[in-house]
Amino acid sequence: MNKIQHDKNMVIKTSINKPDIKFYDIDDEPFRIYGIWREGDKYHRMPQAVADTVSKGISEMCAVCAGGRVRFVTNSPYVAIKVEYGNYELSCMTPTLAMAGFDAYADGKFAGAFRPAVDFDGSPLESVLELGEKKERLITINFPLYTEVKSMLIGLSDSAIITHAPDYTLEKPVVFYGSSITNGAGASRPGATYVSRVARELDINFHCLGFGGLAKGEAEMADYIASLDMSAFVMDYDHNAKNTEYLTATHEPFFKKVRSAHPNIPIILVSRPDLAHDTQARFEVIKTTYENAKKNGDENVYLVNGMDFFGGDLDYTVDRVHPSDLGYYFMAKGIEKALRPPHLI
Repeated sequence: MNKIQHDKNMVIKTSINKPDIKFYDIDDEPFRIYGIWREGDKYHRMPQAVADTVSKGISEMCAVCAGGRVRFVTNSPYVAIKVEYGNYELSCMTPTLAMAGFDAYADGKFAGAFRPAVDFDGSPLESVLELGEKKERLITINFPLYTEVKSMLIGLSDSAIITHAPDYTLEKPVVFYGSSITNGAGASRPGATYVSRVARELDINFHCLGFGGLAKGEAEMADYIASLDMSAFVMDYDHNAKNTEYLTATHEPFFKKVRSAHPNIPIILVSRPDLAHDTQARFEVIKTTYENAKKNGDENVYLVNGMDFFGGDLDYTVDRVHPSDLGYYFMAKGIEKALRPPHLI
């Protein structure tokens, strides 16, 4: 069988040919890292010691960098990156760009992506993105959704300025907890997930705790999330509760534990957006948590019915479950409404 030749316009050139380039380690000033932090030889989004108490799967996924970002201001006409990867996991998405690639935003607008080769095998990534004219921009680089990162260098023109990124409008993070949908499975690139879209639209810092198949509402996870300093909490693990009975046993206790630690923050309860046979029954479980909270005087809890995102139309998914980019767009619009009250922004 003959191998199909790649479109020459899609071939990834990994060499960086910039005679004036200077590289910087993102762990150093003036870079600002959000959603992840260095622990040992790689970045984590959850402490390893805590993850080990939740489940084997969470222990293995806590260093996947979904939701990680590095931000800075520069007038360089290009941005280059050099990345050393850790472990990675294949998923139902673009095999390189979303799984292991990075994308960049300049002043809040999509500027381009840093893509590994189509036969990605964990080898280091070198890539450069041309930005055009030399002018000052706020650069945000989103980390990959299903890959660990050990190190990252950013290359800029040696003559360019580089300064701190400004604070988000809301610097204290909104925490998102949920399934592979919260993680971003099915998105074409990291910035296309609903979590990233909501955050950009509202200019809020966020922390993504999406774990494909592993977000089961464990008490240990509730304890960890309750311990975080956050502005709001989005609770979206319906998909990973194995059945309605399990969801009933875990959902309200999880909510109560977080609410007890954070009596005043907005908590948004989200149900899954698909047509599975027990979707309505599961929504009723989540609705009960919401109604009981309201009866107890909770004025800052919100209910989002996932079926309202795109009406269960499977054309908004990539595999009948995980949203496409368009599906994530509509999810973001639905959840954004619950995060927009004046007391949050």
